[in-house]
Amino acid sequence: MARLPSVPRELQYEASVPGMPGIRYRAPRIDDLMKDLFITVEREKAEMRRDGYSGKLLPISFLAISGGGENGAFGAGLLVGWTEHGDRPEFNFVTGVSTGALIAPFAFLGPSYDAQLKRLYTEITAKDVMELRGVVGALFDDSLADNLPLKKLVEANITQDVLDAIAEESRKGRLLLVATTDLDAQRTVYWNITLMAESRNPKALDLIREILVASAAIPGALPPVMIDVEVGGKAYQEMHVDGGTTQQVFLLPAEVALAEVVRRERTVYVIRNSRLDVTSTEVPRDALSIAGRAIASLIQTQGVGDLYRIAEQTRRVGAKFRLAYIPGSFDKPLPQAFDRAYMNELFIVGYKLGVAGYPWATKPPGLAGD
Repeated sequence: MARLPSVPRELQYEASVPGMPGIRYRAPRIDDLMKDLFITVEREKAEMRRDGYSGKLLPISFLAISGGGENGAFGAGLLVGWTEHGDRPEFNFVTGVSTGALIAPFAFLGPSYDAQLKRLYTEITAKDVMELRGVVGALFDDSLADNLPLKKLVEANITQDVLDAIAEESRKGRLLLVATTDLDAQRTVYWNITLMAESRNPKALDLIREILVASAAIPGALPPVMIDVEVGGKAYQEMHVDGGTTQQVFLLPAEVALAEVVRRERTVYVIRNSRLDVTSTEVPRDALSIAGRAIASLIQTQGVGDLYRIAEQTRRVGAKFRLAYIPGSFDKPLPQAFDRAYMNELFIVGYKLGVAGYPWATKPPGLAGD
């Protein structure tokens, strides 16, 4: 399909969205993110002074939500149950990838959006996410399915009211980041949703919706999202797909020294919308089955590797690491993508664990000493 030219390699770090400079950070160069993090902390201090508090900075909480498709029902259920348990914190920093990017705005805004989060993961089916294309379309188009249903779903849930609420929290010194993958450059791009919401740019709402759709756009299965950018007044297009293509879950870019940004007690919560144990199944001897199983294995091992990276980040700066994941006891088969019965059962699993007080792991698998 026709598209504008991609950004030349030597200009990629200069590319920006027209009318909205500074709203994103391209790995591995994240100097602007460091500056924005310092501004965020200064805003938090100002908010505390307005509330009459003049003591030391309070402990803060980070939340990182992974990809996982329909398995996002686990993370949604856990958050809703956590609210009922009564000790769910207000997260200062929230990050999301893929299905985690769809959860992230509601996790960021807090318990008042639990009902909306529950509906999003218990009342939809595959037809609310994708529409399969015919054989000819699958062969000659950019994906096996059309993502128009997903676009409508995001549009119905990410409204101007939601954006206004995010902007209000941004002014208090809180941060929401979502990751996509620039497929042309094979680089992660981190989008500052809070800054975009606060910009009041009339195009911000549509762009945020596009980014959330892009973060969940599994390459080949769903169409990529083409983002218009410019360098020196010249127009280009970037092809953005599932953030999980480069990272299954992220805290902040590894280069960010958290100790230099927030010198106080920190707890990092990670919700991995997947099982961590390896499942065994007989793979049919055909090309599609073999390729599908290989991709699933890559995603599994990449996800575990991301957990190791986050755990090491937290260890280096003396922060607490807390990990939640789908228990091995959940073995319901997935009959088809985004099966409602499957998602409802998984939501209940997460919900019950949250209500009971989730037994957070303090180390990734293989480091727990058991």
